Amino acid sequence: MQSTTDHFQPPAQALEYLAFRLGREAYGMDTRKVQQLRAYGAVARIANAPEYVKGVLNLRGAVVPIVDLRIRFKLGAPRYDRFTVVIMLNTASRIKGMVVDSVSDVITLSPEQIRPPPVLGVVLDTDCLTGLGTLDERMLILVDIDKLMSGESMDLVEGRQFEAQGNERFCALKSIEEMT
Repeated sequence: MQSTTDHFQPPAQALEYLAFRLGREAYGMDTRKVQQLRAYGAVARIANAPEYVKGVLNLRGAVVPIVDLRIRFKLGAPRYDRFTVVIMLNTASRIKGMVVDSVSDVITLSPEQIRPPPVLGVVLDTDCLTGLGTLDERMLILVDIDKLMSGESMDLVEGRQFEAQGNERFCALKSIEEMT
């Protein structure tokens, strides 16, 4: 596996990451972006929204868009069960909801435990990856949630019109096996 060190900058100090699963893979995100965790429940559907936009919900008077990342990144058919969680995020001064298969725990990673994300060329846009976190035998794909939940691919979340599906640029999530 080839990795990049050109722009890689591990955090200066240990940070806490919320560990979550999409399919078979474990991901991590900075806990400072998490507002709350909610069990997945009914949402109000939006007409003509992409399939990955599950709808919106009312969170204490704020209309919050809910995006299912498993659908968005084509990681297989979602299965909603008692483990399915909506991570409520504070990104770019807006609250958004992100549906994940499950949340496991909060882990602290030191700078030494974070490796640069792999270089995958033009096949995969890894701009939203901040690194690979390692803790004993465990590996987390660390994501920049601001980048992941913004841009053309999340136009509804930002309140803009949907763009043509064919020429979107977005952060793609792939399994660790596909990265190696």
